[in-house]
Amino acid sequence: MKRRVEPLVWLTFSGGGVAAAIFMPVLAFLCALAFPLGWLDPPSHDQLLSVVSHPVTRLALLGLFAVMLVHAAHRFRFTLYDGLQVKARLLVATACYGGVMVMLIFAVDVLTT
Repeated sequence: MKRRVEPLVWLTFSGGGVAAAIFMPVLAFLCALAFPLGWLDPPSHDQLLSVVSHPVTRLALLGLFAVMLVHAAHRFRFTLYDGLQVKARLLVATACYGGVMVMLIFAVDVLTT
């Protein structure tokens, strides 16, 4: 029986969509409305630094970044295929998922320093 990678790609695609659907509206509400209008007190730099400096938080952030980037790359790839009718499938897939890898390497570098 031949094993395929497609279910793993669909799992990360759907996981990224769910993560983006849950976390992005909350971040948009906090950063665009709640903090600027004074409804909530924004966290201080020291508070954020203490939360983000914990290794479990960094690992969770990296996982969230990974699935959301795969989701975005997959959507962009199929937008190019279906919307713009780009025929260079291998080039587009390599550029999309290669861009995800480059961004994840950058995220790992930022989170480890």
